[in-house]
Amino acid sequence: MAKASEVKNGNILRFNGELIQVEELIHRTPGNLRAFYQAKMRNIKTGKLVEYRFRTDEEVTICRVETSDYQYLYEDGDFLVVMDIVSFEQFNIPKSLFGESVKFLKEGMNVVIAFESDEPILANIPQNVELEITYTEPAVKGDTSTSAMKYATVETGVEIKVPLFINQGDKVKVDTRTGDYVERVK
Repeated sequence: MAKASEVKNGNILRFNGELIQVEELIHRTPGNLRAFYQAKMRNIKTGKLVEYRFRTDEEVTICRVETSDYQYLYEDGDFLVVMDIVSFEQFNIPKSLFGESVKFLKEGMNVVIAFESDEPILANIPQNVELEITYTEPAVKGDTSTSAMKYATVETGVEIKVPLFINQGDKVKVDTRTGDYVERVK
């Protein structure tokens, strides 16, 4: 157990039986009242935002979370199989932990997974990934002067918007959080 004054932004706490991540923690000292900590926290499983006021001496449980790099191997139903890069041990990670960015995941890609007592709680893929364009309409000469966009399918099967000058076979960098085109990779 730790005191609320020891909590930092980014810590994962066990709060009311749930795992939550502290997003913002502000120390408030209002006039002649006692000081407190105003916390904005996000439930890890549901994603809901929770606000709470901690007394400065209130006891909280800070979870011990181990984060490590893993290599994505393949999809197995509702799970993704990943391998520890150091020990070569394999784990089944629920797809839901990756959120919407799972559609940009390709075999062999490195991912970061956080475990709390042998249970995976957070999973992230790189912010930007390089993917090859498998299908797009051919560009017409002279159409590249405007910032118009067209649809293209990348190697993972996702359709994204790219500039008109992108052709089939080109590699592009894609932002995995938004699904937006970033740049063409040479």
